[in-house]
Amino acid sequence: MLNLHVKSFLMIRQKKTALLLGASGFIGNQLLRLLLDDDSFDKVIALVRKPLEISDPKLEQRITDFANEQLYREAMPAGDVIFCCIGTTMQQVRGNKTKYRQIDYDIPVQAAKWGIEKGYTQYILVSAIGADARSSNFYLRLKGEVEAAVASLPYKAVHIFQPSLLLGHRKESRPTEKMAQFFSPLFSMLTIGGFKKYRPVKGNTVANAMLKASDSDITGTHTYTYSAIQSLAL
Repeated sequence: MLNLHVKSFLMIRQKKTALLLGASGFIGNQLLRLLLDDDSFDKVIALVRKPLEISDPKLEQRITDFANEQLYREAMPAGDVIFCCIGTTMQQVRGNKTKYRQIDYDIPVQAAKWGIEKGYTQYILVSAIGADARSSNFYLRLKGEVEAAVASLPYKAVHIFQPSLLLGHRKESRPTEKMAQFFSPLFSMLTIGGFKKYRPVKGNTVANAMLKASDSDITGTHTYTYSAIQSLAL
């Protein structure tokens, strides 16, 4: 009986390996720092195109070419939880929808498929409010297609986060977003009832909620909008 208790304790205390996609991005960078500070994970692997300006004993950076399927697949290690914060903008891809899809769809979905083979049990994804695979809007349709593809795979749990406007300081300049952030307090006051899910949310709040989701034992696919993100992040 004692051996069973010891075994159970060791299983509970077992540390996890996190794989992070999009570590250089707005939410990804904040999530990376949270993961490095979290005792639940003893290893954090960031798949990146170029080295990050951060070092930590727990962090392993793997440089890869995401457009090269073989190199990308070989760069993926075994692990426990995949955190996906991949995202681009039309400005970054100069209006090229094919390139946009390669980044926002191919990278997350390929990782999800290979993750099953490599033993991952949780996939935690940043999507967007209004994501719908049937939408006539290119961006929302693409996000919806990613959600559907990931949710169709046999993970123990899939957690999908659908924030609206993200608040916080970004490295790159986004004039339209800065203007939206300026008016966000007024917008938040006006969005009540069913429109509450469109309220702006801080990037670090989303990152915190994603980390909390990874500690959950619930199974199945779960989607979080504004109120659920705020509650989970507490």
